Amino acid sequence: MDLGLTDKVVLVTGGSKGIGEGIVRSFLAEGAKVANVNRSTAEGLAMEAEYAAVGKECAFIQADLCAVENCQAAVEQALARFGRLDVVVNNAGVNDGVGLDASPAEFVASLQRNLIHYFAIVHHAVDAIKATRGAIINISSKVSVTGQGGTSAYAAAKGGINGLTREWAVDLAPFDVRVNAVVPAETWTPLYANWLETLPDPAAAKQQIERMIPLGHRFTTTEELADMVVFLASPRSSHTTGQIIYVDGGYTHFDRKLTGM
Repeated sequence: MDLGLTDKVVLVTGGSKGIGEGIVRSFLAEGAKVANVNRSTAEGLAMEAEYAAVGKECAFIQADLCAVENCQAAVEQALARFGRLDVVVNNAGVNDGVGLDASPAEFVASLQRNLIHYFAIVHHAVDAIKATRGAIINISSKVSVTGQGGTSAYAAAKGGINGLTREWAVDLAPFDVRVNAVVPAETWTPLYANWLETLPDPAAAKQQIERMIPLGHRFTTTEELADMVVFLASPRSSHTTGQIIYVDGGYTHFDRKLTGM
């Protein structure tokens, strides 16, 4: 199936690792051009060089999005490079474990890491997206609806992302701009693998988590998440907006008797 993304310009935040890397690679595989906005430099430059060698454009834009002024600069750099924006994918963030025992200042800092830049990126990109009748995809988390414990700020941020998704879908429908969210649950990434290694028995912990995922008793792959993002960004999803879509093997919503087996 041709998704109709050849030469479309996509801005992805946090596109050098984990889910973001999978998203960038899936867009490039569909013939899109990508502006990869990321804080760390080495991975971004490596991906840029990797794709330049095969004639594909994966422009690295270095930015720490916790500083809100960097969001405007990142969008401006993407527009200067490509002249247009067709898709924005808000992905950057981290479950930083800021819970009720943290200070209000730590809570606000976590929101800067996980929520504020979603708004700021779209605020500065929205005119360009309107001009192309493009799409916005926000990466959320199961924590937005399930709770997890010990991570108040991240849960608040992801809940806010779900709310913004539907609010923006309303705001932008008159301009034929679609806005959707993709919600991962247990997704296998290097960050997840590193976390498991901090546990007393990583292999046993991994197996326990896999048993709770109804479909296949396995982690979601970054490619599976990325393919949903790419589909939602494409003209093949031309009448889908305001949706919060779970790519999680049934983990979030299935009856507990199925996820506890």
